[in-house]
Amino acid sequence: MDMIRFGLSEDDVRTIMRHPWVMVGSDGSALAPYGLLGKGKPHPRNYGTFPRVLGHYVREEGVLGLEVAVHKMTGLPAWRLGLWDRGVLRPGFWADLVLFDPERIRDLATYTDPHRYPEGIELVVVNGVVTVEAGEHTGARAGQVLARC
Repeated sequence: MDMIRFGLSEDDVRTIMRHPWVMVGSDGSALAPYGLLGKGKPHPRNYGTFPRVLGHYVREEGVLGLEVAVHKMTGLPAWRLGLWDRGVLRPGFWADLVLFDPERIRDLATYTDPHRYPEGIELVVVNGVVTVEAGEHTGARAGQVLARC
């Protein structure tokens, strides 16, 4: 059974987000707005956790700077999880990249219409392979399960 629960006020979220050791992540599932993965009413953050932070908390509210927010989504979690060859752009590291327009990125999913992709994402590269281009999935499946040894 799925449920949506509210436990923090917006002021709490802003305060917590500013802490230097707080990372941005999602416990969302792999979903799509079509087929079996498009059933039900999941939490809208399944589609928009990261665009929500970049559009709402960075651009609109100024809670974080863009560089700090991106670090909280990439390098900081990779470092904390011991994924030494990910999270930053460096020769020999895996290329997991998202090209987005900071002026346009925003989450579109809502509680009443949760199966909506965000806008403002131009390109997604997973393990060096273009996976989303011009808003369309290329059919590539370059992802892999990551395990810390």
